[in-house]
Order: sequence, then C-alpha cells, then structure tokens
Amino acid sequence: MNAFFYGVSLQWKMDIRSRTLLLTCYLVPLLFFAVMGGIFTSVMPEAKETLIQSMTVFGVSMGALIGVPPSLVEIYGSKIRQVYKSNGVPEWLGFFTTGLSAFVHLFCMSMILFFSAPLFFDAEFPEHPAAYVVSLVLFLVVTINVAGVIGLMVKDQSKTSMWSMLVFLPSILLSGILFPKELLPNVLQVIGNAFPAAWGYYLMTEAGGWMENVIPLAVILVLALLLCSIGIRWNKE
Repeated sequence: MNAFFYGVSLQWKMDIRSRTLLLTCYLVPLLFFAVMGGIFTSVMPEAKETLIQSMTVFGVSMGALIGVPPSLVEIYGSKIRQVYKSNGVPEWLGFFTTGLSAFVHLFCMSMILFFSAPLFFDAEFPEHPAAYVVSLVLFLVVTINVAGVIGLMVKDQSKTSMWSMLVFLPSILLSGILFPKELLPNVLQVIGNAFPAAWGYYLMTEAGGWMENVIPLAVILVLALLLCSIGIRWNKE
C-alpha cells in the first residue's frame, strides 16, 4: 500500500510540472473547441446536435494519444524507473497512475465541454446524459490504453511522437467527427473503424445499437491491455 501511495504521489508531482499535460489535456482541446465550435455551428447548423460528442472525441484523442505516451517514456525510459524499483513500486504502477491521471484530467476537460457547448454554441445536450457519461468513461479507458501501447512499446521519444501522430490523425480524420463518414471511400471507412474514436463517437451519439458499438471497443481494449502487459514485461528487461 505504501508503494501505491508513493507511486500516486510521484505521478502527482510529475503532473504539476508537466507542460505536455496542460497543452494536450486542456489548452489545445479547449482552443480547438472555441474555434471550430463556432465554425461548425455557423456552416452546418445541424452540427449543434453532435457538437459535444465530436469535440469530446477530439479532446480525448488528443490528450490520450499525444499526451500519455511521452509520460510513459519519461517513467520507463529514465531514472524514474530506478526510483520506482528502489522504493518497491511494482512495474505496472507507473502505467496505472499515468492512465489514472490522464483519465481524471480528460474527464474534467470533457465535462467542461459538456456544459459549455450549450452555453456558447447552443449545442444540444445528449438525450440520455447517464448513458452518455457511461459511454464517455468506456471511450476514455479504451483510448488511454491504446495510448499506453505506444508509450510502452516505443521507447525512443522522437519515434513515440511519430507513432502518436500516426494513430491520432486517422482517428480524427476517419472517425466522422469533422464530416459525415459516408463521404469517405469504403476502404477508409474500414480503416477508421480500427480506431476507438469512431466507435466512441457512435456510442456517445447513440448511432446504432449499444452492443453494436460496445463490442468493437471491448475488442480494442482487450488487445490494448494484452500489448500493454507485454510492454510492461519488456520494460523490466
């Protein structure tokens, strides 16, 4: 238990001094929301119906895929890992506390979007708020674990940034949050379905059946957890 609290305390100190966390979890998503929210609702008034969901998908994807991997590289690729070992902290705890920290910050950012979008852009609240929150939590967990795969499997900082962008860009461009996915060629639609952003967007907008969207997210989560466990063992060596 002492090791757990030590890990949480160390993560808290890292969060306080992390500019990456501030940029990816708050500043960039909220700035994108402030600019693109006005553009979307002016050009396409019907965008008000899904503005909360689309901006949330962007913000969560940005914060997780761009922000989490560098934090994991900082832990497992530096002297921080030795600090963990010397204090009896399990190898997996760095991944857990980083993911938990990202979850808390991104959930807070999502709630800011949830309440401010109707206020500033007359966006519509989700029809079923409780179901929306559950969908958001699931989307957060899946996306953070996908980001964890990048941070644990790619040890070089520059390559980590490259892989983060390779996952982030198609997640946004092919998810349907910027324009209807039906406008894309079938091949790109299939590729887009390989990323959690598309299914998270479907789930939060209640497009299709609940299980129809949950099952793909569950499959992605299981695969991500498996790869994360391999990555943690790999970093022990």
